[in-house]
Amino acid sequence: MTTVIAIANQKGGVGKTTTAVTLAHGLTLRGKRVLLLDFDPQGQAARALHLPPSSAVYSLLTMDTGASETAYIQGKIISTQRDNFWLLPGNKQTADAQAMINSQGKPISWVRETLDRFCTSQYHYLVLDTAPSLGGIQERVLWASDLVIVPTPAEALGSDGVRQVLETMKRLASEKEWKGGLFGVLPTFFMETVKEHRLNLDALRSALGDLILPPIHRAAVLAECPAFGQTIFEHAPDSRATQEYSRLVDIVLKA
Repeated sequence: MTTVIAIANQKGGVGKTTTAVTLAHGLTLRGKRVLLLDFDPQGQAARALHLPPSSAVYSLLTMDTGASETAYIQGKIISTQRDNFWLLPGNKQTADAQAMINSQGKPISWVRETLDRFCTSQYHYLVLDTAPSLGGIQERVLWASDLVIVPTPAEALGSDGVRQVLETMKRLASEKEWKGGLFGVLPTFFMETVKEHRLNLDALRSALGDLILPPIHRAAVLAECPAFGQTIFEHAPDSRATQEYSRLVDIVLKA
């Protein structure tokens, strides 16, 4: 059975792509077969791994059913040159797919139905990196997911993005019969020496309790990873950041 995990926040610059790429790779290091799908028109997941962005996600979202279409999409999936880790890249054409889906009135279940047709049978996990704004695709990506992880910086403005995505998820559950749920809110860029960060982390824990995942501290090695096309497990395997993301992988595997 395939588990679909969306990494989502309606605010940009919160560590979504870092979390999506790192979690996906971490799961493969535990022997899981993982496909990372980049639903962000910026194509950052591919760039983080020094792989070429492409219109693969656009094709996924706009293809009809059929054996030839399935084979075409599967041909767009590329290896990350790591065991058990594949990528379906996106690029700016993903925004065109969003416009098409909206104009055609595709149902909220469209992305999930598409994933089931093309992608789910051979993987343990699908990890979905999302765009930082609503507009059609993000809602459908959330609805397609079994679990949602919401990265958020440990600062006052970060709470707005969390609130917005939680409101969207609540609406999907109440109005669209979404069966998935929030796996957790992941504090990112955390600095214990910054009082605001400590206070905001305490506020998140007070509001959401066990749904607040252990924080990821701000780390230069995480910022360096895209320059080398590596994940933290490769770039700095002995770092605290590696230990923290390994802990996240462990928590996901226990779900």
